[in-house]
Amino acid sequence: MRRVITVLVALLVLANGRAGAQPDDAWQDGVCYEVFVRSFADSDGDGVGDLAGLTARLDYINDGDAASDTDLGANCIWLMPVAQSPSYHGYDVTNYYDIERDYGTKEDFRTFVNEAHGRGIRIIIDMVLNHSSSEHPFFKAALVDRDSPYRDWYTWSPTERPMAGYEAPTWHRASTRDEYYYGLFWSGMPDLELADPEVRAETRRIARFWLEDMAVDGFRLDAVAHFFEDRDRWRHVEAVHPWLRDYAADLRRMSPGVFTVGEVWDSIGAILPYYPGQLDAYFMFEVADAIVEAARSGTGQPLVRVVERLQRDIPSGLWGSFLRNHDQTRTMTELNGDVARAKLAASLLLTLPGIPFIYYGEEIGMTGTKADGDPRLRTPMPWTREPGVGFTSSVPWEPLHADSLTANVQAHEDDPGSLLNHYRRLIRLRTATTALTRGDFLALGASHNAVLAYLRRASERTVLVVANLGEEPVTAVDLAAAAGALPAGQWTLTPQLGDGDTVSVRVRDDGSIRGSFTIPAIEPLETRVYALTRSP
Repeated sequence: MRRVITVLVALLVLANGRAGAQPDDAWQDGVCYEVFVRSFADSDGDGVGDLAGLTARLDYINDGDAASDTDLGANCIWLMPVAQSPSYHGYDVTNYYDIERDYGTKEDFRTFVNEAHGRGIRIIIDMVLNHSSSEHPFFKAALVDRDSPYRDWYTWSPTERPMAGYEAPTWHRASTRDEYYYGLFWSGMPDLELADPEVRAETRRIARFWLEDMAVDGFRLDAVAHFFEDRDRWRHVEAVHPWLRDYAADLRRMSPGVFTVGEVWDSIGAILPYYPGQLDAYFMFEVADAIVEAARSGTGQPLVRVVERLQRDIPSGLWGSFLRNHDQTRTMTELNGDVARAKLAASLLLTLPGIPFIYYGEEIGMTGTKADGDPRLRTPMPWTREPGVGFTSSVPWEPLHADSLTANVQAHEDDPGSLLNHYRRLIRLRTATTALTRGDFLALGASHNAVLAYLRRASERTVLVVANLGEEPVTAVDLAAAAGALPAGQWTLTPQLGDGDTVSVRVRDDGSIRGSFTIPAIEPLETRVYALTRSP
């Protein structure tokens, strides 16, 4: 079956010029899987993950067969940096036009993209434009020669300047003369002067290379809020907005179907000025925190308020939702190893609005705390119970966590009720249900404080989500909403997720829900998803 699908996709590529050339709003239907290549799969036994290993494991993410239920079902992959870099993480780039040697070659990358496209998977790569590596030839030239053509690509000062509100040093003494250069995150990452015309032109050349030569479908732009610095301001400088607007417009001219998502690690209020007309979407950290907190504490109202605000201010739903990413303590660690709460968090993520992003290993409950350092958040993916956990035949580049022999893909696949299989069911339900990908959000009142309930309404279909956030069973949950919630009449609620029975309810003549919209017993930390059908 997958071979047939691969042939069909190949024909579409020939017809459209390249895979991924599609309307921008098609990205709303996706679920994206974040991969750190170094930690995903090692094909050559050197202990370091590589592109060939990732390609060999693509069927785990999506095997291209819509009828299959043994893959994750994600239809997008976000790759953390894959360009050449002296650091393990890749966020300090030395060559934007080549592949990190540990990961393979350009041909390996093209093979990976072709195989992914053949399975219906679109590829987003990390685009790191805020800074280069201090080992980049352009910075090294600017460091030793004041007349270098790359001198204006970076920011210099004869004195060390303070940066209000930022704890780490941001101005770093040059090794060649008595002067300082600006590098917000680290001396090894000098900030690029994005206002410089030559730098702007270079950022476009880099994008064109990845879109046209390497056939990627989009970009995750790192550290967008820090692109410009103004005296002691180190984030949200006004100049970033016209720059992003022009850059995104150029990308769309290069590839009309390109997708861009930006990292602005801040509150919703701080992110809203980055809409509209700039990048397509931005990650909403408040949503991530609210989902994890709802699963941990059993309180859903803060999450409702966050989602309602986003629906009001960004009605398109073009924002990135997630639980945790490569810079944060993993979800299972945040939830103290509670699998039921991890399932609850996944259920909320994949039934709420937004474009869901899943960090590799979250679906099998990988652990890791920020307090132990970033490498411990990015440990190798455990596939099997054997030594090397199916990641490598030698010593992994980073030591495995102690639970890797039990928290691995093989163990989860052997258990129908595992977290991995829960993710698989949820992703399939979401991608097959327009109400969950594009529907609006309407929070419902509930007769039990521990219950969070909401409708996802689209013209074709309406879905009801009911989650018991508490530790006790709940019986006979009465739901309520004001007039206009649904068309009047008798409705049938058919379970799509969870063990509930089919339920018959009534909506009042004014479209309100109260008194006769009751859900039977729901177990602790359980989420039910119902499809709603109105009787003739």
